[in-house]
Amino acid sequence: MTFEPVEIILKDGRTAVLRTAQIADAAEMLAFRIKSLGQTDYLMQYPEEMADYTIEKQLNFINRMIESPNDKMFTVIVDGKIAGTGQVSFNNRIKTRHKAGIGIALLKEYWGLGIGSAIFTEIIKTAQSRAGVELLELNVIEGNERAIALYRKFGFEIVAEIPDAIRLKDGTKLKEITMQKRL
Repeated sequence: MTFEPVEIILKDGRTAVLRTAQIADAAEMLAFRIKSLGQTDYLMQYPEEMADYTIEKQLNFINRMIESPNDKMFTVIVDGKIAGTGQVSFNNRIKTRHKAGIGIALLKEYWGLGIGSAIFTEIIKTAQSRAGVELLELNVIEGNERAIALYRKFGFEIVAEIPDAIRLKDGTKLKEITMQKRL
C-alpha cells in the first residue's frame, strides 16, 4: 500500500519526509534495520539474527509492502537518510479483521524529535479510514518507558502482560506487554 509523502517539522527545526518505502531504499533499509536492532534491547531481534537477511530479501519485503492491500509501511527520511520506520498490518480474516497490528523503529540519534508521534498520527489516520477497523494493537518489551509513554499519548492502554516472554543475552527475563487503542 502506498501513500502521498507528508512533510514533518521536527522539534529541532529540520524537515523530515514521511513516505512509502521505495525499491531504491533496500540497501539503506537493511542497514537501518541492523543498526536499530543494535541500539536497544527493546526490539524483537538482535543484529546478528539478520546475518542471512540479504538485500534481495529486503527488496521482496518492500515490494510486498507496496503491493499489499493489507500492509502499509512508513519510512521517515531526515537529511536524506532513513531515520525511522513504522508499519500497520490489517487482518483480513473474519474473526480478526476488526483489528490491526502496528510496529515502529527509530535510530537512537532521532529519538525525541517527534518522529514517533508523526508515524503514529499517520498510522491512526490510515486505520480510521479503513472500514471495520476498531482496534489497534502492539507489543512492547517491559522497561521501554519511552515507547510506552508515546503509546499512551496516543490513547493506547495496557491490556495484557506475559511474564518472562523475552530473554536477553545476559539471561534477564522481561515481560511482553500488549497495548491496544480503540478507534
